Amino acid sequence: MDLFEKEAVDQPLAYRMCPGSLDEYVGQNHILGPGKLLRRAIESDRITSIIVYGPPGTGKTALARIIAAKTKAHFEWLNAAAIGLDEIRKVIQQAKSRRAKGMKTIVFLDEIHRFNKLQQDALLPDVEDGNITLISATVENPFFYVNSALLSRSQIFELKPLSEEDILTVLHNALKDKDRGLGNLDILADENALKHIAKMSDGDARKALSALEVAALTTPPDDRSRRIHITIEIAEESIQKKAIVYDKKGDQHYDTISAFIKSMRGSDPDAAVYYLAKMIYAGEDPRFIARRIVICASEDVGNADPMALIIATSALRAAEFIGMPEARIPLAQATIYVAQAPKSNAGYKAIEAALKDVSTEETMEVPDHLKDSHYPGAKKLGHGNGYKYPHDYGGYVEQEYLKKKKKYYNP
Repeated sequence: MDLFEKEAVDQPLAYRMCPGSLDEYVGQNHILGPGKLLRRAIESDRITSIIVYGPPGTGKTALARIIAAKTKAHFEWLNAAAIGLDEIRKVIQQAKSRRAKGMKTIVFLDEIHRFNKLQQDALLPDVEDGNITLISATVENPFFYVNSALLSRSQIFELKPLSEEDILTVLHNALKDKDRGLGNLDILADENALKHIAKMSDGDARKALSALEVAALTTPPDDRSRRIHITIEIAEESIQKKAIVYDKKGDQHYDTISAFIKSMRGSDPDAAVYYLAKMIYAGEDPRFIARRIVICASEDVGNADPMALIIATSALRAAEFIGMPEARIPLAQATIYVAQAPKSNAGYKAIEAALKDVSTEETMEVPDHLKDSHYPGAKKLGHGNGYKYPHDYGGYVEQEYLKKKKKYYNP
């Protein structure tokens, strides 16, 4: 494959828009930002064996293409799903011949997780001897799928899902680029349509560009302006996910969480699950949702069913531990439990009333018989004198606990 040949115009937009340099590369600033190790290694053409892993569409292959364009070494492309040991041995033998002539060889191996242990072991001696520099890419965690010997001889870089802002940058670049993108088409793309594609692509630039290409190529020009107008409705069809009105910082955010809590408080599990689904679909932070379930479990269920708080806090821990999308399951479980539980706000009302008294009335002193009596001199001050230990009286005994009689808790 000639990496430097002119791409055919019928190549997919995602392929054509693959960045040709680090300046065009979007995202992954944690490893490719100014002064970062990997950026310095690429710019100085001093790449050592590396493993890059991350979700689809985050730039693994793009990174390899940039290295291929930058390096003076011979660059070989391999896909672990399509080759066997014979092909590996052939590539290594050719690399040895080049090395004898003073030329380095970089081998890019895509989907290394598909190689079995024997195939990975076949690479090891030549990586160790420096016959090849191995760049491996995988969507799987290499610590589970790559043998320890290769791991120890490679630097490992994790690529993270692109942010919505990163995806928007990629989409705008594609709309403007006349050589590789859609710049030669007269396209008017509504910003809310692009934002919907960016949000629903889940950090996958390839998915976002494919949706934009479908939208651009299947939308007929407007009869009057002759422009291709990409609206939110077209964006929904192109990425096969509908847009919902939900601004995480606006009214929809607060209105939906309010309806969610009130549905649990009102013992309607179906309504509560619907609002839960709406928030999850819109990309709400699952920890934010879980915290609201915990509050409702204590404020609105309370001691009418103490298990509600235990389940809610467990759902919060589970959401933090497993993340989305699986976290939707314990969140739904806790939502339904809290909605169906018997309700009591007695604990909430008790603390509110007590706080009001503390803040507005004269502060009551602790009675002497309840004060700490464990330090030297406490007895001389009368602290603890006359205290009745309830267990000596069968677990309950009448005595003064407040200077002034108060009633806060009404079960």
